[in-house]
Order: sequence, then C-alpha cells, then structure tokens
Amino acid sequence: MGTSVTISAATDQDAEQILKLQYLCYQQEAALYDDYGIEPLTQTLQALRAELGEGCVVVARLGEEVVGSVRGTVDEDGTGRIAKLIVHPRMQRHGLGGRLLDAVEGRLAAERSATRYRLFTGHRSEGNLRLYRSHGYVPVGTEQLNPRLNVVTLEKEVPQPAAGAEELVAQA
Repeated sequence: MGTSVTISAATDQDAEQILKLQYLCYQQEAALYDDYGIEPLTQTLQALRAELGEGCVVVARLGEEVVGSVRGTVDEDGTGRIAKLIVHPRMQRHGLGGRLLDAVEGRLAAERSATRYRLFTGHRSEGNLRLYRSHGYVPVGTEQLNPRLNVVTLEKEVPQPAAGAEELVAQA
C-alpha cells in the first residue's frame, strides 16, 4: 500500500530538502536556456530560510520526503506573487503541481488578502505555461532578459465567492 502525498505549510526544518529539490528541479530549466547561473541554482540556504520566514511557503510530502514546493508573497496592492513551483521529476505529471498552486493561492487569499495572482516563467517552458493556463492564468506581458530568455508574466484574479456562498458555508 502506498503513502499518499500531503500538502502543508513548510517549516524551517524543510529548508535543506527544499533547497536540494530546487537544485534538482531547476536543472531542466537551466539546460533549456543554457544558463546554469539562474537564481534558483545559486540561492543559498540562508536566503531560502529568509523566504520561509517572510513568505507563504507550501510543501508536498511523501512520507517524510519533500517532493514539491511553492512560495508566495503579497504586495501592498494585493498582488500575490507566486514563485519557484517545483515538483520532484519522478512525481511530475500526476497533478501535484496543480495541487501546490491551488494550496498557495488559497493561503495567499485567506491569510494575506491577495486580490490577484502573478507569476512568471520562461517562454520555452511549455509544461509550465500549460499548467498555469489550465489554472486560469493569462499572459499579460513578456520581457527579454537576455538573448536566450524571454520571461512571460501571467496573472489571474482571485475568484470571488458566488452570491449566497457565505450563507451556504455557514449552514454546512
């Protein structure tokens, strides 16, 4: 019988596993753009721990192993910025990335009053673009960072509850 994947808030004890997983996952992106100096591959453990303390970090666990993670913050204008969505290569294509995205969106809206979400990915990262579009994100801009990389920014509004939804929840 297999162990199911659980999603929860990250703790400081998860930092080393997240950093190792991040390094593993971003190898594909680095190869795609022929740039091994990207920030996810050079981030320090100290910088990651600072993100854990300041932002909303969610992890997916298979038993004790961290097999996925995503981070988010909310700007003063209510924009939830989502970053570094990673899933272990052996766990990809099973819906875990979407579950992590849903979890961080929910937390950013409920705990930090996000009114919209914004994230970005490279223009050649078709899998990422497909995932984000399937979750309602639409491209709002593209910026060329260097001759090999254009960054696509995508956004979506936080869904508003349907009229009367609060009453239905209260009655449940």
